[in-house]
Amino acid sequence: MVSVSGIRGRVGDPLTPELVCGAAAAFGAFLLREGAEGPVVVGRDSRTSGPMLRAAAVAGFQSVGLDVVDVGIVPTPTVLMAVRHHGAAGGVAVTASHNPAEWNALKLVTAEGMFLDADASLRFRTYLRDEDPPRAAWDALGTLTRDDAAIDRHLDAILALPVLDVEAVRSARLSVALDCVRGAGGLIVPRLLEALGCEVAAIHTEADGRFPRDPEPTAASLAELGELVRESGAVVGLAVDPDVDRLSLVDESGAAVGEDLTLALAADVVLRRRPGPVVTNLSTSRVVADVAAEHDVSLVRAPVGEINVARRMQAENAVVGGEGNGGVILPMLHHTRDAPVAVALILQHLVDVGSALSGAVGRWPSYSIVKRKVDFDRSALEAAYRALAEDLDADADDHTDGLRLAWHDRRAWLHVRPSGTEPVVRLIAEAPEMDAAQALVDRAADILDGVA
Repeated sequence: MVSVSGIRGRVGDPLTPELVCGAAAAFGAFLLREGAEGPVVVGRDSRTSGPMLRAAAVAGFQSVGLDVVDVGIVPTPTVLMAVRHHGAAGGVAVTASHNPAEWNALKLVTAEGMFLDADASLRFRTYLRDEDPPRAAWDALGTLTRDDAAIDRHLDAILALPVLDVEAVRSARLSVALDCVRGAGGLIVPRLLEALGCEVAAIHTEADGRFPRDPEPTAASLAELGELVRESGAVVGLAVDPDVDRLSLVDESGAAVGEDLTLALAADVVLRRRPGPVVTNLSTSRVVADVAAEHDVSLVRAPVGEINVARRMQAENAVVGGEGNGGVILPMLHHTRDAPVAVALILQHLVDVGSALSGAVGRWPSYSIVKRKVDFDRSALEAAYRALAEDLDADADDHTDGLRLAWHDRRAWLHVRPSGTEPVVRLIAEAPEMDAAQALVDRAADILDGVA
């Protein structure tokens, strides 16, 4: 799959070292054609296929004459920060983020320290399809150097954020439970928690890629963390995905509170100190809008996809934003989802409100969100959208990213869109009651079945 999310597939079929080498060569040549200068940065998560595919990517870049800076096993946001630090032409994060262990991917980064937006992605895909990248001569091949300080710089930047009262968080001596799913988070989140004075009970901090659960940190995959929270007496449980750009939360009773609350609570911290616009995507809970309304600031929705949200944040001069999958973007640091930043903001929120997580969550309206993936022929999506709009009679519809229908009085919405990371169509609905949200998803699935 090639999209604004990068080049993604199952390892061995179709994602081979040969394909990755060729794709990296093409991306490097594309960056040079676009006028970029400097080296490229390569980092990876902990997947077992990472060393092989990282080596292939490095070879591809070197083959077109680009020097490579290898930052090792690091979070994806750390890679993006390293691109800016090194004045690089761009970079690649070798990671499939929340996908299962048999997947891997190249996340493509520009000199801005951001992923390719829709226009740049289209230009690159055209180049990838139509061009044969020019290779460097034997005496002009790229070099390879190592940067082992990328995580240190990332941590220092978080601890220096003006929206954090580091001393207040340290003084609170918060008890925290942590699940790093044996991804790259084990190399940064425990260090951050230690720096913030937390008492930590942690599982799966080994960065070996042997994921012990579904790497997507949804409620269904956090039972073990919930048990750890109860055993340790933690006030909050923290779970990250393998490349550490998403954070999910478990309250002190061991119950998962839903990924959307991560952005809502983090936004409250920022807006208390720096009021301004908030941007999120079309699939994010209404609770983020409730937080924005509490602070009397605007909430703007963008199509799903980190870069789509980030670009809209730039346009709106937003002070905070992100996605309802646990991805928080804090532009005073950078325009990318960053779970370590989210961790720091959540701890700050607990200190601000003086309670464990359930008390913090209880300050806001409660919604139920239901998510479902279905196999569906994408060529029939437009017909499906028409059928959905006709059958469900919503108050408002939005066609900027699939179809989003909303019912204002019911405080409910439904979003139907093709996934950018998996060969499925996603159905997401939210309402104050679980039954109402489930009924929307079920009805949408039935309508799609009828169209198919």
